[in-house]
Amino acid sequence: MSIEPGKKSAPQSESAGTEAVGASPQAARPALRYVDRPDCNETFADSISRLSFDGQTLRIEFAVTRIDETSPNRQVAGHLYPACRLVLTPGAAADLMQKLQQVAAALMQARMQKQKQFQSTLEDNGSDKKKGT
Repeated sequence: MSIEPGKKSAPQSESAGTEAVGASPQAARPALRYVDRPDCNETFADSISRLSFDGQTLRIEFAVTRIDETSPNRQVAGHLYPACRLVLTPGAAADLMQKLQQVAAALMQARMQKQKQFQSTLEDNGSDKKKGT
């Protein structure tokens, strides 16, 4: 999935995939236009502390870790604080999973390309050493 800079994808309607037989898919979905809200806060999280699905909603609790002051001879300790609680409908949860799968596939592809570049660099360096000896 590719989103051009400055453009964001509009959320899909919850009824996606539940159109009546014979109805055109475009007639069943409303045309949604994304409207940015600059006042919408961003929340940083470094972990997911809770995740549950009750059949109606997916609940995700994001957390942030705060490490206590450390001193020599003392075990490092800290606290885990909730940063954000996100509640999604089943449709939004399915949309999130689909988008995360697309991101994961892109990350894997980038990783494979880096590995190939690294391998070719190693092979090139190895062939240079053989020529010099």
